[in-house]
Amino acid sequence: MPALFLPRRTFAVLLLLLWHAAAQAGAQSCSASSGPMRTSLLELFTSEGCSSCPPADRWLSGLLAQAGNKQQLVPLAFHVDYWNRLGWADRFSKPAYSARQRWIADVNRSSTIYTPQFVLDGRDARPMQSGLPAVQNARAAAADIHLELAPPTGGRMEIRGEVRMRPPTEGAQVFLALYENNLTTRIEAGENAGRLLRHDFVVRELLGPFRLPPSGVLPIQHAFSLGADWKRNDLGVSAFIQNTKTGEVYQALQQPVCGGGKNGGKVTP
Repeated sequence: MPALFLPRRTFAVLLLLLWHAAAQAGAQSCSASSGPMRTSLLELFTSEGCSSCPPADRWLSGLLAQAGNKQQLVPLAFHVDYWNRLGWADRFSKPAYSARQRWIADVNRSSTIYTPQFVLDGRDARPMQSGLPAVQNARAAAADIHLELAPPTGGRMEIRGEVRMRPPTEGAQVFLALYENNLTTRIEAGENAGRLLRHDFVVRELLGPFRLPPSGVLPIQHAFSLGADWKRNDLGVSAFIQNTKTGEVYQALQQPVCGGGKNGGKVTP
């Protein structure tokens, strides 16, 4: 077969096109997988209408700077809606997040819900006072999570992945949370009137629970619909496996959108 010779300019153009295609292919998705140790889930129940919440919000935001090579913590902020009737409607709040906080209280046999409240692996916690105990992560994981995120396109962001639990445990179910970082709100009424509040790890959408099949393997495939004002480079997805009867968290994983986010999905307490 005779050798194929191309003009230098044509060859250069082809090389550029190939490089661009490779770069585009590499940008198609970013992925994360949970490690051999269990990752903790830290939830903050908060509200823009609560005057004692901003310090807790700032503390949670501080976790963005604590990046490391091993993910040990998945932080999420759930804005509850029961403060909305007291002077300021929190634009991030949803009734479902208040319902989740009440469910956690029920699991822990508590008749009280409050803000700000931190919940670590399904249990009430005081990390601002006592820190985050390393012992929470000092055990082998009972489950594995893998996530792949495609870059947001238009008003959608597609994710796929897989959850594996060995062996499947009764009550263990899967949740997916779409979150956003670097959010600010100028408060015009209520207890925080006149303040500029900053938020990170704000849950925009919570999906689940999804029941694990008898095999213990659950494929993940979903397309999130994105709000017009959501900043695409500050989005991310968290997945966690939790027992809906006891509140126990078996594994958690967090992955920011491809090329975005300051935490890189890695947070260490």
